[in-house]
This record gives sequence, structure tokens and C-alpha cells, in this order.
Amino acid sequence: MKDFIVQIEPWIDDQELYQLKRVIDSTFVSEHLLNEEFENLIKDRTNSKYAISMVNGTAALFCALKALDIKQGDEVIVPDMTFIASSNAVILAGGTPVLCDIDEESLCIAPEKIKGLITSRTKAIMPVHLYGRACDMDSIIKIAEEHKLKIIEDAAQGVGVLYKGKHVGTLSEVGILSFYANKTITCGEGGIVLTNDDSIKNDCYKMKNHGRPDKGIFVHESIGYNFSLTEMQAAIGISQLHKLNKIISKKQKIYDFYKENLSHCGLIEIPISNETTPVHWFSSFFCEEKEEFKKYLLENKIQTRDFFYPLHMQPCYNDSDVVKKESNFMSSKKVFERGISLPSSYNLEESQLQYICDTINKFYKI
Repeated sequence: MKDFIVQIEPWIDDQELYQLKRVIDSTFVSEHLLNEEFENLIKDRTNSKYAISMVNGTAALFCALKALDIKQGDEVIVPDMTFIASSNAVILAGGTPVLCDIDEESLCIAPEKIKGLITSRTKAIMPVHLYGRACDMDSIIKIAEEHKLKIIEDAAQGVGVLYKGKHVGTLSEVGILSFYANKTITCGEGGIVLTNDDSIKNDCYKMKNHGRPDKGIFVHESIGYNFSLTEMQAAIGISQLHKLNKIISKKQKIYDFYKENLSHCGLIEIPISNETTPVHWFSSFFCEEKEEFKKYLLENKIQTRDFFYPLHMQPCYNDSDVVKKESNFMSSKKVFERGISLPSSYNLEESQLQYICDTINKFYKI
């Protein structure tokens, strides 16, 4: 009997235990030396001047938004297809997310649809680099410059992803990465703010440290919170960063295996721009007969995952003025209806990949 094949799981082994033992031996379990080591590794990887660790990606987005002075009444343009943390962080910061339709090939925010959403209240654009692909940042930057808008890059899913050779999250004033359990690399929970701007760096650090520029003092210069990453999370992150190149390589091999073995069935490859060096966090495709396809795979012990539920359809935003919806969102609905992510874990064996492909081809009668 076949074991159940999950859609995604992290690669955790003795290397994480080794790094965690460093924490236990040190007795420093809150933010300390391993946290600094983790931040430095991220700076080296992304070529960012500053990397400010946070308890999770949502907190990182919130701090970055506040550092850009997003407040009550301000509007931030957000793609309709993204994990809901993107828009909820805007709401938490006091702003209003303005939902924008996506491009059907990049899966990211459609630059040509941004301009029509800009009002006197618009303060920023939040491009989200979705499913290991990069947004069309040249076009977004041009729009932002023309209208004097800020940009915050949500690169929660973008660890290792490059746009024209530059790491996503570093192409604007500020960006964030996430290290949630299912991301390309994980800390269990965790996020980081990337910026080259001294003021943004200082504001984000104080925001996560109760409004203080340093720990161990009790004079608070501004309102802040406790969004610190623990040493245990940093330890896991250090180990994961040492594995990152292998993870990226394996995920590319998984994606290529699917492409080669499913080229004649009902799965359709989604084009990737030449400007993007992707990381296939999830191996994602368009498919025909999606609901029947998902059910068939589940019956054969293969887990899949839908694309993100479009924000304009979210129940929590129904009959609510916390977000603005001024589109028919045809592209995000079409992408959601067809998009599916296949098993994409580092630990997948070739025999499992072959079984998945054989099962898919059997469904489509290939």
C-alpha cells in the first residue's frame, strides 16, 4: 500500500539539531548571537544592507508598512491573488487594501491595472512575488515614480528568487521574506525585513523592540511591540540557509520531472518571464477538470493544493469596507479555477515522483 504523499514538508535533520544544541549550550534563548548570525547570512544571500528579523512574515509586513508611514485613510494597492496576510497587514497598519487583478502568466499583480486604481489616498503599492516567481518590477517602479508612491515588496514566497539578477525584496525601499513552516526554507515561524535605508531599518527595529533602539533599556522612544525572533528559530534558519542551494536545485529537478513526464496530459505549464530566475517553492500548473483531478489524486494518496483564494472572494471581506474592490477580477478568478500545486518537498524520491506522474497520466488517459 502506498504511503500518503503530502504536498509540502520541510527538510529537517540532524543539522537543525546541531544548531539548536548551540542555543542550549549558550543558555541564551531569546534574541542573541545566533539571531545576528542568521541576519548576516540573509544579508549576504540577498545583498541587502540591512536584514531585521521578525517573529513572522506578517509582523515584518506590518513593521515595513509603518516605517513607510502608512496610517488611517491611506490606500495600498495589493494583488487580488495572494495569501491574506498581505492585505491584513495593511489593515493592521491602519490602511485600506485596494485589490488589483493579476497577470495570468506571471500570477503576480498586473502593472497595467494598477494605474486605474490610484487615487489621492494611494500611498503605496505592494507587489507580491507569488509561487517563486517575480513581479514585473520595472513597470511597477515606473508607476510608483510617476505617482510618487512607495513600494513594499512582499517576497514571503521568494527566498532565492531573482529579478534581473537581484534578489526579490531588495528592488524597492523595503521588502520582506517569510520562513513559515511550508516555505522554501523555514524557521518554523519567522520573517525578515530587507532594506538599504537607515531610517526604515531603525524604525523597524524599534517597532519590534517595544519602541527602543537597544535592548536592556527602559526608555521607549516610540510605540513598539515585541516581534523578536527567538534563538531557537534563528538556529533552525541558519541550518536551512546552509541547505538552500541544495533545496533550490532539488525543487528545480522536481519541476523539470513533472514537465517532462506530464507534457502530453491535461496539465499546462505556466510561462515564466526571462527576467525571473524562479525558485519552484511549489511546482504549480494549470489543469483541466480540476475538482475531479484533485479528488482522484487524493483517492490515490497524493495531496495537492489549490492556489490562493482570491481576496475579493474572502468571506471576511464580504459586506465590509476594510478593503476596496473595484474590478471584476477576471484573471484572478480564472487562475484560481485552474491553478494547482503538486507535491514539491525536497525529500520526494524519484519513485514517488514517477508514481505521481503515472497517476496523473492515468487520470487524463495518457
